[in-house]
Amino acid sequence: MSRGYRDGDSKRYFDWLYYAAIDLRAAKLLLSDERCYNMVAFHCQQAFEKAVKGYLLYRRHHLYDGHNLPWLCKQAMQEDEHFRDRLPLASLVNHYYIEARYPADFLLQLDEESASELIVSVNDMLTFVNSLVKFDFQSYRQKKMPT
Repeated sequence: MSRGYRDGDSKRYFDWLYYAAIDLRAAKLLLSDERCYNMVAFHCQQAFEKAVKGYLLYRRHHLYDGHNLPWLCKQAMQEDEHFRDRLPLASLVNHYYIEARYPADFLLQLDEESASELIVSVNDMLTFVNSLVKFDFQSYRQKKMPT
């Protein structure tokens, strides 16, 4: 992928899974305001992306760049065929990376039901990935900064 990851990006897979969980929590909080449904979609996209990147880091010890969810999901399929079941969701959520954040002539219009269903689907994805790597959000401890 083109830009390469930043030197400061964590090489610890559980950091990526933790941040995926935080994005999903943000999406759930934003669901209470109908003006924020697009941001719900964006945070779901981010949660999906970080979960797959975390899984790939866990399996391959390599941090992948980019935001193309179907491509990332296909990379994960090479490690676990069950990611094939997540491809339709990857394709759906993929377009929320840009469309949910920027004004356009044809605006993304999510309603509460669609935003809620998206949260449920991405939550299922995170649960799946966390089960593969045995990640427990409650036990996570952030890396301490050197003093």
